[in-house]
Amino acid sequence: MITGIAVTLGTIGWPDRTPARPPVKDSKDRKAAPDFELKDASGKVVHLSDYRGKVVLLDFWATWCGPCGIEIPWFEDFQRKYKDRGFTVLGVSMDDGGWKDVKPFVAEHKINYQIVMGNDQTGDLYGGVEGLPTTFVVDREGRIASTHVGLVDKKEFDDAIQKLL
Repeated sequence: MITGIAVTLGTIGWPDRTPARPPVKDSKDRKAAPDFELKDASGKVVHLSDYRGKVVLLDFWATWCGPCGIEIPWFEDFQRKYKDRGFTVLGVSMDDGGWKDVKPFVAEHKINYQIVMGNDQTGDLYGGVEGLPTTFVVDREGRIASTHVGLVDKKEFDDAIQKLL
């Protein structure tokens, strides 16, 4: 009987003692974020390297992605809150319909950060973006400090951003 209780507590009832994941990787463990050349809605060419010296929240998303729609207001908040401290959000749309789908969405949601049109090659540079949203927080030196696949808590992003600022 006692053995059965101990096994049950050990498998379902004992609190997890695993330490929380740090908000960002140690500096020595960060790899360079691949540079890209993508166009914004006006046709201007944008490179990730244009943002060197800033902390960048690089978000791969799409208009049809439900979790992306949850995160976008958070990212708008971060853009307002931290833009004067050397931070920016850069959205990489992975919509197959291109700007005809993205422009109305951006206007409707009043997105306050730059959006560029991505493609499969861009996703491949980042190890193959298999699910959306996939978000990278890039440090001021252009290295990936944290990676988030799928919907994660807003606080995880905020903690990473604050640590890097």
